[in-house]
Amino acid sequence: RHLVALDLETGRFEVLLRDVRIGDLVFNPADRSLWGVRHDNGFSTLVRIPPPYDEWNQIHTFLDYGVDLFDLDVSPDGSILIGAMSDISGRQRLVKMDVAALLEGDATHEVLVDEFGAWPPSNFVFSPDGQYLFGSSYTSGVSNIYRYDFNADTMEAVSNAETGFFRPVPVSDDSVVVFRYTARGFVPSMIPNQVPDSVSAIRFLGNAIAAERPVVQSWQLPSASRINLDSLTTSRGAYRSLRHFKLDNAYPIVEGYEDAAGTYAVAGGMRLNFSDRIGTTALDLSASYSPHGDLAPSERLHLSADFHHWNWRVSAALNPADFYDLFGPTKTSRKGYGLALGYQDNFFLDGPRSLGYTVGLAGYGGLETVPEYQNVTASFDKLLSLSASLEYQSLRSSLGAIDRELGTTWGLTLRSNYVNGSLYPRLNLDVSRGFLLPLDHSSLWLRGSAGAALAGDRNEPFANFFFGGFGNNWVDYRAIRQFRNSESFPGIEINEVGGANYGRVQLEWMLPPLRFRRVGIPSFYLRWAGLSFFATGLMTNVDEELARRTIASVGAQLDLRLVTLSHLKSTFSIGFAVAREQGVPLKSELMFSFKIL
Repeated sequence: RHLVALDLETGRFEVLLRDVRIGDLVFNPADRSLWGVRHDNGFSTLVRIPPPYDEWNQIHTFLDYGVDLFDLDVSPDGSILIGAMSDISGRQRLVKMDVAALLEGDATHEVLVDEFGAWPPSNFVFSPDGQYLFGSSYTSGVSNIYRYDFNADTMEAVSNAETGFFRPVPVSDDSVVVFRYTARGFVPSMIPNQVPDSVSAIRFLGNAIAAERPVVQSWQLPSASRINLDSLTTSRGAYRSLRHFKLDNAYPIVEGYEDAAGTYAVAGGMRLNFSDRIGTTALDLSASYSPHGDLAPSERLHLSADFHHWNWRVSAALNPADFYDLFGPTKTSRKGYGLALGYQDNFFLDGPRSLGYTVGLAGYGGLETVPEYQNVTASFDKLLSLSASLEYQSLRSSLGAIDRELGTTWGLTLRSNYVNGSLYPRLNLDVSRGFLLPLDHSSLWLRGSAGAALAGDRNEPFANFFFGGFGNNWVDYRAIRQFRNSESFPGIEINEVGGANYGRVQLEWMLPPLRFRRVGIPSFYLRWAGLSFFATGLMTNVDEELARRTIASVGAQLDLRLVTLSHLKSTFSIGFAVAREQGVPLKSELMFSFKIL
């Protein structure tokens, strides 16, 4: 996307041009300009970028559909530009152009070699004296190095590889540096700059069978041009998702439910999933019943419906229960009923950068606990809630990483709870920044969060923020590192600490992962182990000394990635944290969790 300059001594980089989509860059030593190919709207354009590289100039656009120019190089004296050219038929050629003529608008090219067939000429570069071109091709069935002689107008092989040579760089009159393909990856190697006695063609099993048993050559599908595509059309018109709305599946479910009094029950029922054929609209319905005698009759039936259409989502529930409430301390089941409407979209989604927003409106009745916080008793049984959030992220990770290693995120959320004739708006900001460390796949993350109730009684539960716990269940489906969430606080109970305003900071050190090659069996094995250390500080009711609470915790979490049946990933996590508050005995929390799939 961007043109970036990297300082090899300092390691710093500068973005020179943004979103230009110019690739195949090559440097012209004669005038220090850059040449490249820009792809836009299906066309390839040869461009020149003069110093100081803050603008690009269109040299020539190849208007014939399917024509592309790639793998450019410029001669040492800056007079000739060469490259590989392909067309819609798949034909590959090595061509050259006169740089002076290009600057005058003449894009005539001369074909140097037209013998590659369907194999592209790859990475051809000039020798230091400009007399030869060195590149690679699969003409013999394996990638060998070839040398083109301008004076003799001939192409000759200079290698006879078994596994393949790539990216030649002539370093002297008699030697060429190449990448040699091995089981360990590409290995830099040196080969002599001389023509071998012969170049052995690779014997392919398919070709050998076809030669010995010609009948197999007739075992092929007919040409697609013989199919009348119009005859396959069953209907025409605008797509209406509701017309294609069907039942996908139905299956029995088991769910957990816990009321405000701590009565725990197991519910059994059914779930039905509907959707249209392209996934723009879906409806999930579930119904279950808890026969537990200690539950009030009005709490034994559990219903939920979740409907989404494009960016819109509508959900409704009566005494909602959840399968994962069967395992562990985090509960999402609540007594009462609710109806919610939400909309989610992006201002831009340009990976790795994105800026999205969410707005929602929800109403609840029959409440005993605050919908957001499982251990906080509601002061009133009805609630109308309005929320809006803005979230930005720009995160990166290197090859072989197990998590994001570098980047920035921030989120701004406004929630307004209307309870018993009073409005309780709250605003909070979350920010995180990750820094790479000298150790491979190790990074340091600094996270901060702050929020405040903007109006209303600060003692009202609906106007407060609450914190506590790792947040993981024994069996879970959410992100494995829940301790990063702003409302988590390892070392204390869930929702144990609250306040009308707060400030929270966290420092996390992600250690390099430990990888395993021979732990397990082919159908079930251990892939890696990742360890994180973290320290968290929290202050609530910052502006009121008598109600202020200050607490700190330190902890660690170990994650083990398991693979079942070759591609089903699951993670076992174990964590421990201790929390300290002045005048309060030291507290600790042990967490273990198994994330399925």
